[in-house]
Amino acid sequence: MVHGTGRRIRRATAAEGAGESGLAKLIELHAINSFGDMLITIALASTIFFSVPTGEARGRVALYLLITMAPFALLAPVIGPLLDRLPHGRRSAMAMSMLARAVLAWTMAGVVATGGLALYPEALGVLVASKAYGVVRSVVVPRLLPPQLSLVKANSRVTLAGLLATLVAAGVGGLLHLIGPGWPLRGAFLVFVIGTLMAFHLPHKVDSAKGEVRADLHAEPHGPTSAKGVLRTVGPSVVLALRGVATLRWLVGFLVMFLAFLIRKDPVGGLPETAALGLVAAAAGVGNALGSVFGSLLRTRGSEATVTAMLLLATAATTATALWYGLPTVIAVAAAAGMAASLGKLALDALIQRDVPEAVRTSAFARSETLLQLCWVVGGVVGISLPLNAALGMWLAAVVLGVMLLLTFRSLLRVGLRGHAARPRVA
Repeated sequence: MVHGTGRRIRRATAAEGAGESGLAKLIELHAINSFGDMLITIALASTIFFSVPTGEARGRVALYLLITMAPFALLAPVIGPLLDRLPHGRRSAMAMSMLARAVLAWTMAGVVATGGLALYPEALGVLVASKAYGVVRSVVVPRLLPPQLSLVKANSRVTLAGLLATLVAAGVGGLLHLIGPGWPLRGAFLVFVIGTLMAFHLPHKVDSAKGEVRADLHAEPHGPTSAKGVLRTVGPSVVLALRGVATLRWLVGFLVMFLAFLIRKDPVGGLPETAALGLVAAAAGVGNALGSVFGSLLRTRGSEATVTAMLLLATAATTATALWYGLPTVIAVAAAAGMAASLGKLALDALIQRDVPEAVRTSAFARSETLLQLCWVVGGVVGISLPLNAALGMWLAAVVLGVMLLLTFRSLLRVGLRGHAARPRVA
């Protein structure tokens, strides 16, 4: 049965030329990455969030954000440019991110039960390694793209594999936690060791950087062009999408922190807090999966409109939740945020593929991914800092999204829906 299941998984990941191009190996590696990250998340959540009263848990999460997110906010802008300077070591970078998390998971297994301060610097290391992997993965996909697939479909397939692995890991992690709080971390150690070996089995062309230069993410040209042909603009369509998707990532980070504590303090729908949190998490997962599925149907020409539509969807959901806070609207806003962030990111990928020349495409992916990760951090900080008032939090989110929606719609009118946006120039 295991052998047959493995064959079916391999057949699915290798479809449409993904096996020949090497994309299938990246899909499987990303599934391993998502599986390990989920095991670590379960271990940390059980110690920091679920094992103590709400007030103490909020203090612990605030401390977690301070010790891990604040340094990450300083490191995040450096991750993309640093990896951009190491184009010949992408397989090694992915392997090192896996190995670092393996070592840190094993170390945290010994201290996670007490939740002491020693846990937090190690969690920071896991966070940085995970985000570094995410940046490298984004820049590797174009190198492994088979002729039969568009970039947005390839990213959709990679993302969906990660989501499925996360669902399986949630069940496995829950069972391991019943044995002891450190066992999900020991399981993550084994998973990341396997991932380290798999990273070195990616095709050698992953490390090829022939013809690549660094990208400068600005909407307008500025300054003198260099002799090496540095890209001075990625075009207004990419900037439009990047701003919109960054706002959606901010919303996801905000909702994760704000709703988690709000539901613990006052569960919605008369349900126990665990059941309510489970429903909201399931809704977000379903929305994320739907975004990945719809991404495979996305047309490149409509990507600007897709990002605008996702902002409209998220704005409507947050406004409805602010007006009629309850279990149905909370589930709706979680699902809408998950789908909007997922589909918006795939639309951004499609625009980078369309408007950014191949010579600088990998650099553009590295820098955009770093910005999106940083926006999630900012959203989480806002969510943990607000008073636990449903109307206040949801109205704040609705106003932020509404302002960005108006700016994006104005930019969309300038760009035009016919796909005649100005193309980037390379000196």
